[in-house]
Amino acid sequence: MAERVKLHPVTPHQKRIFELVDLLRDNSVFLLPTDSQYALACDYQNKKGIERIRKIRNLDQKDHLTVMCHSLQHVSTFATLNDRNFKLIRRLIPGPFTFILPATREVPRLLVHPKKRTVGIRVPDYPICLNLIQTLNRPLLAITAKLEGNEYADPSSGDREMFLSRFDHLVDVIIDNQQPLPDTESTIVDLTGEVPELVREGPGMRKLQEAVALEGEQLLIPSEV
Repeated sequence: MAERVKLHPVTPHQKRIFELVDLLRDNSVFLLPTDSQYALACDYQNKKGIERIRKIRNLDQKDHLTVMCHSLQHVSTFATLNDRNFKLIRRLIPGPFTFILPATREVPRLLVHPKKRTVGIRVPDYPICLNLIQTLNRPLLAITAKLEGNEYADPSSGDREMFLSRFDHLVDVIIDNQQPLPDTESTIVDLTGEVPELVREGPGMRKLQEAVALEGEQLLIPSEV
């Protein structure tokens, strides 16, 4: 049974943050709130935790997992940024955006797309996440928390208690922000090509389009998105 920890979404108690970081360092897997939906998360160096998360989500090695950072400087350690991408990301973080970027050697092989050598990067606009990352002093690995084929096991169900309970025997710690469940996943933008390409539409679309325009770019939106 997972340990349930209640935290204020804006001003999480720092003592509890320290205790949670100790659990992350001890290879725990978390269910935690973000600025979009709840996520499964662990220390990005926790290889067993990464494999547990892939198993929970039924993912293979071609599915991107996200490296959750606390700042643009932090991002540049784990992703290769050209001038265009640097300027665009600077306009958008922190926020509900995931960027697909070329991975640096600092990223564990388990987190890198095996063929494209890319990685998903996020800087969430959410105090709980940012405090955990800053206190841990390294990124979290994160991906949207949901269970295929399980009733109430998707954040869009809207039933917070039923949703959280679905993960009681799958994770070690559940952080409960006591807020309504968000029903949208982060916006995903692929920045590995000649122009920014929308992979998944989510919150912050107006901000994204404005940022792209300010950089003199045009957002590519495939017809299937």
